[in-house]
Amino acid sequence: MASASAFVTPSASSTRSTVAVQMSEEVPETAEPQASVSASLPAMSQSMPFMARPVALDGTLAGDVGFDPLGFAKNSDDLLKYREAEVKHARLAMLAAAGWPISELFDSKIASILGLAPLLQSDDRAPSILNGGLGKVSPIYWIACVAGAAAIDLYGITQASKKAGYTPGDLGFDPLGVFPKDKDGQEWFKLAEIKNGRLAMIAITAFAVQELVSQTGVINETPLFFKPIGETLHEYANSGYIQ
Repeated sequence: MASASAFVTPSASSTRSTVAVQMSEEVPETAEPQASVSASLPAMSQSMPFMARPVALDGTLAGDVGFDPLGFAKNSDDLLKYREAEVKHARLAMLAAAGWPISELFDSKIASILGLAPLLQSDDRAPSILNGGLGKVSPIYWIACVAGAAAIDLYGITQASKKAGYTPGDLGFDPLGVFPKDKDGQEWFKLAEIKNGRLAMIAITAFAVQELVSQTGVINETPLFFKPIGETLHEYANSGYIQ
């Protein structure tokens, strides 16, 4: 009887336990890709190699080079909130960086055509908090700006951000259809936008400080960037830069 028991067919319960043991042994293998991704992240910040990489900055967002020296983003939720704010400020700065010199170039001409008083000061400086002159701007303009900004923000909070796969700043606004359909092209566009936006935030701050210090409009301070080359050379010749 003892020898015959060796040939007894395994019971269903023993079979299930064997399968369960085999499946439990295979589970750790599925966690390996995640572990390898974490291991591939650099320990030090790409932008500041002498500092440790902030934990929340894992490189998933475009333009993420590990720059958060003050440690604002404690986790992924904080990071997304700060990126949302960064994208908004970046887009506004790009508009301002273009609008500032354009206003100094054409404000007087447009005002003359419309029979209005120009907003520029006598030294061709645009109205700003540091330059003054904001009192000349119609209250209707400020109301329209606030209302427009509030409407866009409200849409982003109540509608766009609720969509599946939402990324910070994605309001679905692409009337010309320039945003690529492929993932690589989309990542390139996102990176280009955030880089240009960061540069614009620096530029618009520099415009304001430069005009405060020099008391001269940026188009006159650096005409080479904003005026035709012939007109610029003529101004340089008359001012003594070119002998």
